[in-house]
Amino acid sequence: MASMSRVDTSRLARWWRNVDRVTLSCVGILIALGYILMLAASPAVAVRIGASREMFILKQVIFLALAGGLTLIVSALSRNGIKKLALIGGIIALLATGMTLVHGIEIKGARRWIALPMMSVQPSEFLKPCFAVITGWLLAESRTRVIFGNIKFPGLLFAFVGFGFILLLLKSQPDIGMLSVITMVFMTQLFVNGLRMIFVGVGVGAMIGAFLGAYVVFPHVRSRVERFLHPNVGDHYQIDTALRAFGNGGLLGRGPGEGRVKDLLPDAHADFVFAVAGEEYGLLICLCIVCVFLVIVLRTLFKLMREDDPFVITSATGLVTGFGLQAFINMGSTLHLIPTKGMTLPFISYGGSSAISIALTIGMALALTRHQVAASPITRRFDNDHSWSSLHESRAP
Repeated sequence: MASMSRVDTSRLARWWRNVDRVTLSCVGILIALGYILMLAASPAVAVRIGASREMFILKQVIFLALAGGLTLIVSALSRNGIKKLALIGGIIALLATGMTLVHGIEIKGARRWIALPMMSVQPSEFLKPCFAVITGWLLAESRTRVIFGNIKFPGLLFAFVGFGFILLLLKSQPDIGMLSVITMVFMTQLFVNGLRMIFVGVGVGAMIGAFLGAYVVFPHVRSRVERFLHPNVGDHYQIDTALRAFGNGGLLGRGPGEGRVKDLLPDAHADFVFAVAGEEYGLLICLCIVCVFLVIVLRTLFKLMREDDPFVITSATGLVTGFGLQAFINMGSTLHLIPTKGMTLPFISYGGSSAISIALTIGMALALTRHQVAASPITRRFDNDHSWSSLHESRAP
């Protein structure tokens, strides 16, 4: 596909010329690592719960295949198509998240999942990308749209109302980790949109106050923080085992299939898959994984520096902020840099909801940062002269 002629005006050819192929390649690397680490981590976990050794692998093959296809499909949408997708998806995710409070599956005291045939779905996972795009859309409209006279569209007010609904739902489940990520995404988008520094300080202070409140109100939050701060308090089995796995792996690892952490940790295929990578493949592979995530985030942000559409800038910033935060929280908690939080490593950890929601996130970011090409008779003449790329590419909204 890299050798497609520039005179080829098919939709596929135009998509391939304009999409960020480096980010797309990084997604392919993460999906490949997801397959490899599932082969390493999941059989022992499946046997331990009395299931078939292949159960998690077969499911994840389907999940990651769907995620890869969804990334490609969503990345080909127009910017208006992304808005419609986010609006419809956000409404459905909001209603489904509310449904978990009534008909959700309760696991470890939290109602976050809805049971479906062959799998369970965590609707709040889909709130992250949809809310980021809707917020970017509302903030952009508040800057450019005038409803009458000198009164501008109250997009900022609507964004806060939407965030308030999400806050109430996630607090009721409770899912403080997901709420923290969405709050950070929202604050980042407000900052990029031009929020004054005094209000940034107020927002940071409010987040600190909310964290202290969660520490007091929610016992599981207090337990995790105290176990993080005080090594002699509570159960440290999973973290101690994960850190021992990194030590056993060393620089180059013990070799594929030779790790022991997957036989000891209940969530070795999900929340602690990074420890499996560290033990079997070593520090170098772990650094490569970190670099792949950094490339996706930094490359998207650098592309936004050349963008002039406020909707694209705000939305894509929110999308990659959520993506990067999720990766950091997973790897940071596994390495005991932050308190533990049950959050998956994008495209690598086991989980259907996570894989599909991350695919939606990256697909939206690729679509928004894709060069938008406006077709006209003049540009077709440039195409025939093989000058299309240098004379016509533009970023029309």
